[in-house]
Amino acid sequence: MGFDIEGRRARLVARHHLAGTAGDPVRAASDVVVLHATDPATVFLSVLARCASVSIEDVARAMYDDRALVRMLAMRRTLFVVPADLVPVVHHAASLDIADQQRKRLVRQLSDIPTEPELPADVDGWLRSLESSVEAALAERGSATAAQLSADEPRLRTALLPTSDKKWDVKRNITTSVLVLMGAEGRMVRSEPRGSWTSRAHTWEPASRWWPQGIPELPDAKARLVEQYLRRFGPATVADVRWWTGWTLGVTRKALAALDTVDVGCGLVLADDAVADEPAAPTAALLPALDPTPMGWKERDWYLPADSRALFDRNGNIGPTVWWGGEVVGGWAVRPDGNIATRLLVDRGEAAVRAVRDAADALQSRLDGTPVVPSFPTPLEKELRTA
Repeated sequence: MGFDIEGRRARLVARHHLAGTAGDPVRAASDVVVLHATDPATVFLSVLARCASVSIEDVARAMYDDRALVRMLAMRRTLFVVPADLVPVVHHAASLDIADQQRKRLVRQLSDIPTEPELPADVDGWLRSLESSVEAALAERGSATAAQLSADEPRLRTALLPTSDKKWDVKRNITTSVLVLMGAEGRMVRSEPRGSWTSRAHTWEPASRWWPQGIPELPDAKARLVEQYLRRFGPATVADVRWWTGWTLGVTRKALAALDTVDVGCGLVLADDAVADEPAAPTAALLPALDPTPMGWKERDWYLPADSRALFDRNGNIGPTVWWGGEVVGGWAVRPDGNIATRLLVDRGEAAVRAVRDAADALQSRLDGTPVVPSFPTPLEKELRTA
């Protein structure tokens, strides 16, 4: 079989473990390169969909006890969970560029916008002094919340003041901006949250706890990252690669030029990976909002239904999706009572209906009644959740 739509779907199912074939959380993450972590619940639900016998506790253990999965700000200024052995690649290919952008933006804001209290003329020097103090406070505590670090270092509570009467233009502290910047530079790491597995209130730990010798240098990181992506998501077009990485077209083409790729008509694959995967019997999968599989390509027509508007919010974020044989056939939601509701948008026969129902029942039992509300609700998800 060549790389027609059926061939691409067969590869997607096999490589992204949509039949639940991943043996552990690290394998589940590695085989989609990284897990989206903007919504904390997505990380857990993405792993459960790919690992038939893994629990919520297993996922948490991999992240916080084993430190085999690391939260990092990276491609497209998005938060991801990254397998530990891929951290140097992601850090040097994406995170440091994002950190540079974030630093320039924050220094510009602190220089141009009135602050409370007022800052000295050397804003860059003031910011670096603040960061050093925060690092020392975090090292002293070992683990801390943003509120605890702000108590230790009051300069973190420095506020940017409004300059207009717009509703969105409000007084805002720089706490989050500084901590996010330091995290992107690899100086701090988001660790275990305060609360349940769906909580967004993460603590911070010194990076030296995770990388005592520092994150290794990697001069060819961008090419290495694209290689990882094509291995899991190819065939992919240049537009797909550019979108997924968040790079300019020039940077994207340079990274691709360093690799041995072939064009198979619907996109590029690595030259040593140009044989299509054999299709298997179709299976059902329930993937969460912002899952890395539906978010893996810019050009998505080959796996979406003809009318997919109900699956996306106004900004293009995809909600929970139901999959059958490598295509999206519907959506799902967790209701407040913990029950999972599904709806199929296309008819794929009674076997698909039964398999989706069984998949929903199996996932529901693994969530143990925990309600899950995506950060970016979509029309179908909201309708199913509130029905």
